[in-house]
Amino acid sequence: MTALFRRALLLCSLLTTCVLTPNVWALDLSQAWQFALSHDPTYAAARANYRAQLQKLPQAQAGLLPNMSGSLTGAYLDSRATGALSQVYNGSRSAWTLALTQPVFNWSALNTFQQSKMVVAGAEISLQLAYQDLMLRLSQSYFDVLTAQDSLAALRAEQQSINEQLASAKRRFELGNATITDALEAQARFDLISANIISAENEVSNTEYALTRMIGIQPTDLAALPYTVNLPAPTPNNLEAWSNQASAANLDVVRARIQIRITEYDVEIAKAGHYPTLSLSASSTSNTVGNSQIRPFYDGRTIDNSVGLTLSVPIYSGGGVSATVLEKTELQQKSVFDLEAVRRRSVQLAKQYFNGVKAGLARVKGLQASEKSSLASLQANLTGYDVGVRINLDVLNAQQQLFIVKRDLARARYETLMAGLRLRASSGSLSEGDLVAVAQMLRPPGSAGTGIMYDLPKGLNLNRQTNKTNKAK
Repeated sequence: MTALFRRALLLCSLLTTCVLTPNVWALDLSQAWQFALSHDPTYAAARANYRAQLQKLPQAQAGLLPNMSGSLTGAYLDSRATGALSQVYNGSRSAWTLALTQPVFNWSALNTFQQSKMVVAGAEISLQLAYQDLMLRLSQSYFDVLTAQDSLAALRAEQQSINEQLASAKRRFELGNATITDALEAQARFDLISANIISAENEVSNTEYALTRMIGIQPTDLAALPYTVNLPAPTPNNLEAWSNQASAANLDVVRARIQIRITEYDVEIAKAGHYPTLSLSASSTSNTVGNSQIRPFYDGRTIDNSVGLTLSVPIYSGGGVSATVLEKTELQQKSVFDLEAVRRRSVQLAKQYFNGVKAGLARVKGLQASEKSSLASLQANLTGYDVGVRINLDVLNAQQQLFIVKRDLARARYETLMAGLRLRASSGSLSEGDLVAVAQMLRPPGSAGTGIMYDLPKGLNLNRQTNKTNKAK
């Protein structure tokens, strides 16, 4: 009862939120995944196709089961002599027939039934691929929004710092401590960053629309990855293990193997054109007697029953069967080469994503070091600008360098997470648990360590130069 009560409370909460805010939603990655499962049209189409492919099995099985048919005929008979056109006989007649046919040997039907099992197995793999693809598309779209939001936040912070530098340059010019060039340089940078912010705002909107298309609702705030979280390394941390796994268990490889089996059955089905077929047939026919030729002997209804075997032997088909067998044999060879191509590609992707994770982790570490040095450089340039050993352009360049590094760091962290998910997908081991593990690393907006500018208040006072100028005046 407690679990049901909690579920009821959660449902009421969700319904209340939907009523109050029908077009907006704040969510984390796990919630976005649940919404995507229900609302993504591409995955819904894949599920519908899977359900359709399941019918291949009963359709093929029908070719091995008895076939029963019945017919009913009603007619009026009017017989006349040709001389005087006098009526000889008139009356109604009716007949019914019940026929049953059971295949005894049909090589084509037997192989079609076995092939249908492979078709259903292939459909299951295709559905798993669609499921896996949905995870990757959702994660990529989710991280695209976060990356765009971080870039916008960095640009706005850079705009604020440039604006403060512009105010400082104007103040120093009024006091005679700097030339008008400093103010013009800061103004040019401010105008450029303002234009870039417009583009960044548009990018945020576009990425949010892309995510909304998948989950069916428009989110406002997304759980983000704190900068204090260490990104995980591949497990196992061995390239050969991932390559072997991809070669054997990649879903595209598995589907290609199934396709080989399907084409092998195609060859056998084509060869069946040379083989005889044997079937058992039984029928029962009842007819109302209305024929003057048999009327003198008996009256009423006739019931004729028959049981027999029918053997059909193909003799010559103009060479069509042989040509079809050759065609299917070549297609079977094509599927073998397709498997090798898919296997090699899966191994190559596994290596690419493994190296992507390793390189991403190294790049994140390098960018973190660069962020610290860029911040120290900016602080040094601000101090140098205050004492007159650095010009305004030096400060602007140091500011730009810091915010570029911050944007690159934010993007690199999410790209590394995506490379890890794609690595597992290339090896055929990506599951919902992997997505949940990533979601557990995220934190609600505003949590400690989230936000691209989380560390600036501790290390940088953007107003110090303006304050010193005001004191000097």
